[in-house]
Amino acid sequence: MPALTRAEAQLRAGLLDVRHYAVDLDLTRGEEVFDSSTVITFAAHAAGETFVEVRPAELVRVTLDGQELDTGALDDNRLALQLGEGEHELRVEAAMRYSRTGEGMHRFTDPADGETYVYSQLFLDDVQRVFAAFDQPDLKAVFDVSVTAPAGWTVLGNGIAHQDTAGRESAGREHDADPEAGVRWRLTTTPPLATYLVAVAAGPWHSVHTEHAGLPFGLHCRRSLAAHLDTDADELFDITRRCFDRYHERFAEPYPFDSYDQAFVPEFNANAMENPGLVTYRDEFVYRSAVTDTERQTRAMVIAHEMAHMWFGDLVTLRWWDDIWLNESFAEYMGYQILSEATRFTGTWTDFAIARKSWGYDADQRPSTHPVAPPRVADSASALQNFDGISYAKGASVLRQLVAWIGEKDFFAGLDDYFARHRFANASLADFIESMARASGRDVPEWADDWLRTTGVDTFRPETWEGEDDVWVLEVEHAGRRPHRLDIGLYDEVPDEPGRMVLRERLEHEFTADLGLKSVSAEGRTPDLVLLNDGDLTYTKIRLDERSWETALRCLSGIPDPLSRAVLWNAARDMARDAELPPADYLRAAAAHLPAEDDLAVVQGVLAFARGPLATTYVPDADRPAARATVDGICRELLRRTDENADPGLRLAAVRTLIETADQPDEVRDWLAAGTVPGGPVLDPDLRWRCLARLAVLGAAGPERIEAEVARDPGASAQEGAARCLAAQPGAEAKAAAWESMYGDGGAAGGEPSNYLFTATALGFWQPEHHEVLAPYVARWFAETPALAARRGPAIAAAAGRWGFPRGFVDGETLRLGEECLEHGEPVPALRRRLEDQLDDLGRALRVREAAENAGE
Repeated sequence: MPALTRAEAQLRAGLLDVRHYAVDLDLTRGEEVFDSSTVITFAAHAAGETFVEVRPAELVRVTLDGQELDTGALDDNRLALQLGEGEHELRVEAAMRYSRTGEGMHRFTDPADGETYVYSQLFLDDVQRVFAAFDQPDLKAVFDVSVTAPAGWTVLGNGIAHQDTAGRESAGREHDADPEAGVRWRLTTTPPLATYLVAVAAGPWHSVHTEHAGLPFGLHCRRSLAAHLDTDADELFDITRRCFDRYHERFAEPYPFDSYDQAFVPEFNANAMENPGLVTYRDEFVYRSAVTDTERQTRAMVIAHEMAHMWFGDLVTLRWWDDIWLNESFAEYMGYQILSEATRFTGTWTDFAIARKSWGYDADQRPSTHPVAPPRVADSASALQNFDGISYAKGASVLRQLVAWIGEKDFFAGLDDYFARHRFANASLADFIESMARASGRDVPEWADDWLRTTGVDTFRPETWEGEDDVWVLEVEHAGRRPHRLDIGLYDEVPDEPGRMVLRERLEHEFTADLGLKSVSAEGRTPDLVLLNDGDLTYTKIRLDERSWETALRCLSGIPDPLSRAVLWNAARDMARDAELPPADYLRAAAAHLPAEDDLAVVQGVLAFARGPLATTYVPDADRPAARATVDGICRELLRRTDENADPGLRLAAVRTLIETADQPDEVRDWLAAGTVPGGPVLDPDLRWRCLARLAVLGAAGPERIEAEVARDPGASAQEGAARCLAAQPGAEAKAAAWESMYGDGGAAGGEPSNYLFTATALGFWQPEHHEVLAPYVARWFAETPALAARRGPAIAAAAGRWGFPRGFVDGETLRLGEECLEHGEPVPALRRRLEDQLDDLGRALRVREAAENAGE
């Protein structure tokens, strides 16, 4: 499918004024295809040629102003249109394929009860998989959508849905009036929307309804999850109401749609999608098993994030995909901020610092980095790759720095101006800058050039020493070219309480964009610890002077503010990744301080890095058991601290990690047999599948045991758990079967795996413990994955590049094979981007290993 270029979009936007879509979908045709009829009313400003996009299984009929067009003229996904100046009506009838990869109209049959659900995911250019459209974000139009669905199903959409009692005449043809053929639903006419924001979800949903602020609110999930949704419905509605009300306190512009439904849908590729009036979420957010409070906070943040999109993206939409930050960076920032202001989750910025911001730091140091607001994104395929840690985490960090610089009052005044000027229209970076400058009176264009048009991460390195006359001096080396408004925390160790720190003072300081050394002096003795960017208000890497680092190693867990501790842990993480801190030293710091840490987000963030990159790729293969033993010891200390289930979340985090790092099967097998960890927790479905996956890796759980667990816990998660466990077995036969499942054409197995089953298999397949049996598959991955990605599309390409990459093979040969694949393998854009990032991470791991080995000589 050819990607839509920026130049093509600009030409078409200059030619067309799209007014209205009447879309009629028939979901009663069976398991493979559905009918799609579209009537587009539009005007051409001048005579000219353009095209409409559609990707059908069969293009049945097309008319332009009543004249039949040749359906055979469809060129891939484009049908050429010759237009005269003036008003036009285009009618397109097609049979469309259901998706199994979470793109277009995804169809899912629940193995728990045999019920079927479909939902649309039309982002970024997948609307053409569902109906014909002029598919670009700046050709907004009003939509009238009708859906014929099997009897017993409920239809959801961008507006309130009603069963059509007046008849079943579609926009393009007559339907059989037989009620057995289905029930027709009509959705409320929308305000002007971008094509990618149209949404439909249909199936025998379990729904919970309420009303707030005069609007209907709904929660929806598949029936097999009904009891779990009911358990959390009060919490979900409470978060939704609180965020809704807080947005109305913050914004002058009210919520712009007629309802607010939240549907938890199966096999969803992202966390959520901001469809106006119908936000869709991955249904893993309907918790079947115990979760930590930090995970509940993450779910709440996603709710707040998606609600922010009702303004950022839905009300005011980007003009072209180079401004995706106007959607994602704002929703990310507002999600964390509104959640901290309106709900019990007041520590959200600590979670952002320790668990989310590193996504931006990592992405910004790879060759694939790009500005938050790139000056020119050539086409839609390139744009899809920019939905990454820069557009989300770095962008949110940059906005936090903007608020620190211009002040919260002026920031929100600028947003109100922005919404008022561009409501139900499109906007660009220039529009945003103009609104912020108007509200603040500051030089926002220069700030934007420094922050939004540049790449990379600045670094601050401090030095301290005693000066004369009871004065101490701080000198800061600023490597980078951005201005920063940040706080400097000065901490002292309590004399009679070793390890406990108190804040002496927090200095506000502005660093200009020019390079060089900046000096600060103050009266008194040198603080025991000087922490740059205390409070995490800016986006930069920090280092510590020698005195401060020695204090941190001794007292890190005694610093009073968890956000300050998160900033310090991030500094240690950065130093480890930059080969300035040996992995063993990071692990020693974690062993010394994590057992005493009381912030769950910090515990989970540090454990994730320690058991992940550090213990699996940064340490040499021979040192991996010792690294895992250190992580194991940390978790056992956490268990001892939480005896009698004193802190269920902390205990759960420790148990999960103990399972994943187990080198012997006995303890995990005993837990699984007993159905509980001594002292708790009881093994719920999630923990049981984690135990079984680890036993499979260790060769202690075969197919019969895996199938027995499926019988015990039938459903989609069991199917995914089984796929992961079967692929995780160490035998050559199991690996061959898993490879065939992922890379075969699905003929003998009854079809290619869905996006979720593919990912589950990939996660199980590559295990560091299976180095010998997996070695032949490394070259096969680079040889076969480009064709798989081209055949199955961007979602599978991304999954293969992210989860299916041969992790554990940290060597020069893997790097060579990857570079050769990039040069000669012709990977599609979605795979190329993941491969570039994986190879950069691999090169970094090799550098870290080399530095650690040299330090040990």
